[in-house]
Amino acid sequence: MASRRTVRHYSTDPVPDALIDDAIAVAGSAPSGANMQPWRFIVVRDPEVKRKIREAAEQEEREFYEKRAPDDWLDALAPLGTDWHKAFLEDAPCLIVVFRIDYEIAYDADGREQHVKQYYVSESVGIACGFLLAALHVAGLATLTHTPSPMGFLSAILERPKNEKPFLLIPVGYPSPDAVVPSIEKKPLDEIRLDV
Repeated sequence: MASRRTVRHYSTDPVPDALIDDAIAVAGSAPSGANMQPWRFIVVRDPEVKRKIREAAEQEEREFYEKRAPDDWLDALAPLGTDWHKAFLEDAPCLIVVFRIDYEIAYDADGREQHVKQYYVSESVGIACGFLLAALHVAGLATLTHTPSPMGFLSAILERPKNEKPFLLIPVGYPSPDAVVPSIEKKPLDEIRLDV
């Protein structure tokens, strides 16, 4: 896992369905509040849908980088070399869009809509995403965690119901031959682990 890196430059080589399915199955095995499993994983391969997602994401990201982001945030991002251009959303052969299910929709005997409460939704979906990223890495695939804000455009483009909200957008594929990643370091164990 120490070799996992965020990748922004993807080969267009296709990714086998079985690798994606296996990784999502691993994600679906994650623990969740009251075992409600409040997640949905949408796999996007269609070039036209990916194009729509890229255009909408770039619109939000351009607004962020040029108008909404405070200077200290832009300073923190500068060493990573990121900007509002998100070509990886079309270049990657596959996108996995993770939705959180805030409540399940059920119907009573009279056909009235009922909302079934979910518990610890953000925590549960976050854990499932960690499982997903680890499984994709072990399968030899590169990923990126992308969180354009706001992400409501994903609900519209992917026609998701009102009880589902976008949580994370993950391009998946193989790195392009000329892929580069920023030079970064992780905090050492003795800085993140404490004994009490």
